[in-house]
Amino acid sequence: MNVAKSLTDGMVKNERAAGWKRYTASLKYGFYVIFHPFDGFWDLVHEQRGSLMAAHTWLFLFLLTYVLRLLLTNFQFITAPIQYINVYEQCGSLLLPFLILCLANWALSTLFDGKGRFKDIYMAMCYALIPYVLIQLPMIFISNMISFDEAAYYQVLGSVSIIWCVFLVFTGLMQVHDYTPGKTLIFLFFTVFGALVILFLILVFFSLLSDAIGFFVSLYREIAFRLY
Repeated sequence: MNVAKSLTDGMVKNERAAGWKRYTASLKYGFYVIFHPFDGFWDLVHEQRGSLMAAHTWLFLFLLTYVLRLLLTNFQFITAPIQYINVYEQCGSLLLPFLILCLANWALSTLFDGKGRFKDIYMAMCYALIPYVLIQLPMIFISNMISFDEAAYYQVLGSVSIIWCVFLVFTGLMQVHDYTPGKTLIFLFFTVFGALVILFLILVFFSLLSDAIGFFVSLYREIAFRLY
């Protein structure tokens, strides 16, 4: 009995160690992806070099960096009403469009003969956010050590982080779906359009739902008033 239990515990520990090793390897692989995007994104998906847990981690770090940037950046470089900032609203304002873009990309991939699954698209998009974390996070501390006269350097670094992320998104989707650059550009245009359509339908749905709830609440109050 004790031997069987020891073997079971040993297997569990080995599985946990193997899982942790794979997670750290896929997390570190993100640094290879951002510097070698063509090979990196291909191996990320087709060679299973990435993982959902690592993708979740990079997305979380992206949201955390964005919120910290609003709260801690020197007021000379960013004007944000800190007293009115809601962390959950800020995260939701980025997370919801991000997920909608992934959904629109996946939904339209069938029309454009794309090969990527939703999981592949999501991972590629998450890994493409790494430059924002690597550049913007140190810039929060740098902004509190430089003067306004050196704002040009701050702005250049900020622009580099955004442009780098956009380039990685372009490259990542091209490799995931096995597209040419021209087809990827057209596909991205339709992806943005599709995301706007999905967002519009969501807003319409919740607007109708709100009106329906308001109607039934008013009806219940009217019936309750007449009966009691």
